[in-house]
This record gives sequence, structure tokens and C-alpha cells, in this order.
Amino acid sequence: MKNTVILAGFVGNNPEVRNLQSGASVTSLSIATTRHYKDGEGHRQTETEWHRVTCFNGVGKQVAEHVAKGALVMVTGRIHYTRWTDKEGQVRYGCEIIAEQVDFLAKAKEKAAGDAELPLEETPEPAPARTTRRRSK
Repeated sequence: MKNTVILAGFVGNNPEVRNLQSGASVTSLSIATTRHYKDGEGHRQTETEWHRVTCFNGVGKQVAEHVAKGALVMVTGRIHYTRWTDKEGQVRYGCEIIAEQVDFLAKAKEKAAGDAELPLEETPEPAPARTTRRRSK
């Protein structure tokens, strides 16, 4: 059995880094993927889904250093479901992608004067080397 997911999309926020008591670092970000389809009447529709992505240690460090809101990335990882009980006693569920590899496809273009958001720009130079979490034997 294999639990593998590959997502290519735009980063929706700057990565957030936090350190655990164990010394491990965790980097979180969101990625938007979009699909286009025609509805029953033949009209073109667009559907965007947001995915929570969690990166640990080395992969997370590289993501925190090289990724910003608006960047185009490809994430390879696994789907992880969580279940917890909130303060009101309600059972809650969550889903996230645990990244094992993140490829940087295009950088986000820096903001210009007036802080206006500019469209993405493909980088002519090769993207940084792939970031892969190594498994210990």
C-alpha cells in the first residue's frame, strides 16, 4: 500500500516556522490548486482548493529560505488525517500534506513601489536543487 500525493500550485502565504521542544523545526504553508471544467450547460468553471502543507527539518528549512507567497511549487508527500476534540467537546477532523520533497518551479515576483502585487514571473535560471528528506536506516 502506498500513500503518495503530488501537488503543483501557488503558495498562498509566506511559510511559518516553529520549533518543537524536541528541537525539530516545522514549516507550514498553504498551496492553491485549480481545476477547470465545463458544467452541465457547457460553461467553463474554475474550482480552487487549498491544501495545508507541513514540512519538517531540512525540507522545511529550505522552504522557509526560498519560498514566498505567490511562488509556484510542486510538493510530493503523503496525506495525513488528524482527529481531535475541541474545547466545546466537538470531534474535529483535519487533513494535511506531509511534504517529503518540494521542488521550486517559479519564484514570486517582488512587490513594486506602492506595495502592489505583481503577477508571477518564471525564472530563466534553473530552480534550486530538489529538497528531499532523507530517511534513516
